[in-house]
Amino acid sequence: MITKPCVGVLFALCAFAASGAAAAAPVACLQLKDGWARLPPGAAMAMTAGYGTIHNRCGSAVTIIGARSAAFSEVSLHETTLQGDVSRMQHLHHLVLPAGAMVELKPGGKHLMLMQAKASLKDGQALPLVLQLEGGGEAAATLQVRAAGR
Repeated sequence: MITKPCVGVLFALCAFAASGAAAAAPVACLQLKDGWARLPPGAAMAMTAGYGTIHNRCGSAVTIIGARSAAFSEVSLHETTLQGDVSRMQHLHHLVLPAGAMVELKPGGKHLMLMQAKASLKDGQALPLVLQLEGGGEAAATLQVRAAGR
């Protein structure tokens, strides 16, 4: 039998969880260095790719399970592989970085797909990015928009 005080506690817990008060903890030991996003060839193109080097300076392994940016409706991890003479891109559901490890996000390899830009991108623009981690942590980063040759 559930008593009235127990029901009140349950309602309070649900309200706390729904309010977003249990926000993800920032993780400062995971850093994206030299982050950049390719300037699309035309203003009408609403997608691009993001690159840089992710360093795990944490004392334990970190698993990246996704990403988001206020500048795009969708951000996801992908990897381009060469199968025979055919280049293929596939979604990465997670990316594990052991303690002290780093991974390079680069053209033709692992990268971020930045889709459905909310506004036209400009050369030199700073794009906010959040790497989402297994267990609820998040690491903030920035991508600098630039032409591919720079």
